[in-house]
Amino acid sequence: MLDGSQRRSQLLRGVLDLCLLAVIAEKPAYGYEMTKRLVERGLAPVAEGSIYPILGRFETSDLVETYHEASNGGPPRKYYRASDRGKQALEEWKAEWAATSKAVDDVLAHTKTEVQR
Repeated sequence: MLDGSQRRSQLLRGVLDLCLLAVIAEKPAYGYEMTKRLVERGLAPVAEGSIYPILGRFETSDLVETYHEASNGGPPRKYYRASDRGKQALEEWKAEWAATSKAVDDVLAHTKTEVQR
């Protein structure tokens, strides 16, 4: 049986694409900034390395556009912004999430559990 942190990690893996695209659609960002926003919103821990494969898929699928911008003292940062296709996908994914979370809530609302002590 999975412990709480393993279960949370698996649940996060299932919705990280949706959450990441939402953060990008809100405002263009670079990798570290995205993970920081996700963590600030309660999706801790999200490692910076875990988002780059998703960003690569987003780029390949034309869900994001990229550009480079100078950083303070370092190399230019690669920024990601949601494309029109990405914004449309986000709306579809949000609807799917709403339906899925409602279905799960409905199932859980009909369960009765007793904790034995």
